[in-house]
Amino acid sequence: MNGIKIIGLGGSIPSRTVTNDALGEIMDTSDAWIYPRTGIHERKFCSEEESALTMAVEAGEKAIRDAGISKDEVAAVVVASMSPDLATPSMAALVQRELGLPEVPALDLNAACSGFIYALEVARGLLNANLCVDDIYPEKEKADTEKSGRKCALVIGTEQLSRLISMEDRTTAILFGDGAGAAIVTSDNDEGIAENKSNIIDANSCDKSAVKTGYVSLLGSRGSGAIEAPSVYSDAYEKKYRRKEDATVIDHMLMDGKDVFVFACDIIPRIINGLLKKTGLELDDIDHVVCHQANARIIRHVIRAMHAPEDKFFMNMEKLGNISAASIPIALNEMHEKDLLKKGERLILAGFGGGLTWGGCIISYK
Repeated sequence: MNGIKIIGLGGSIPSRTVTNDALGEIMDTSDAWIYPRTGIHERKFCSEEESALTMAVEAGEKAIRDAGISKDEVAAVVVASMSPDLATPSMAALVQRELGLPEVPALDLNAACSGFIYALEVARGLLNANLCVDDIYPEKEKADTEKSGRKCALVIGTEQLSRLISMEDRTTAILFGDGAGAAIVTSDNDEGIAENKSNIIDANSCDKSAVKTGYVSLLGSRGSGAIEAPSVYSDAYEKKYRRKEDATVIDHMLMDGKDVFVFACDIIPRIINGLLKKTGLELDDIDHVVCHQANARIIRHVIRAMHAPEDKFFMNMEKLGNISAASIPIALNEMHEKDLLKKGERLILAGFGGGLTWGGCIISYK
């Protein structure tokens, strides 16, 4: 199966800034308490006119434009979110409508903060499935993909977490923000990792498909919870799994911060080492590592554990906070806007989140 590579990026950051000092006016906290523990000074919240959907549409439009493709070249839309505007129709279908995209597969998924990594792998599968609307509507003119030979997927992470948190709960209100990031990915038929690393490839210990395509991923879930977001409990869930005994409805996000911190510090080095082992690469062969932007202390722990240079790991949570499934694509777009990404560079993306889910991939930029 072919791999994928990123050929376009876009982002959407909402207009309202909420600083740590502003939070200190409504709860028992301060910038002096929050920043050393999280690396976050401020976060962005949506206005009344903004939502996960409006941001997804804006980010998607920018990514398509950045990739220099026509909308007819979009062969799939995958949106990762734990805070969609609606349960149905899916955010992906609504983005498809708003952007005027062709009648192609469009779906949402929820893997919490790991969602963008999962969405990339789903997009890869859809591109490799060679689905074609022309088989359903043979009377329509062939799409531009027939002329260009290129099929692309629009992959979006978007969150309005300000809808899910309580401004009276210091454990979550200080962490989360809103935003959306998008990527255009296309099938990668290049020689891949073997092109530049043939001298270190051990065919008995690495993934031959990764060597061929230059793309590889790892996904998993521990199933231990640790994060819950607003929903009405089913009777069965309430009886067996309730984390709180005094409520029948979760009216705001709940998180066991210690469990998540310990999990993240353990799993991210495992993801990175697993990807390197699977491909026969070394960390020096990776140009950038982009982790889920949950907490600066977690990423600094990973840097120490990996004995890695700090400048290889991008961080931007200082002004944006934790944006769940949107954090990695937003980080990628910011790197692109700052001209930190160069054509042909190899990236490791690594995420973790509620579930507890985890995922990572090695992917090339353009």
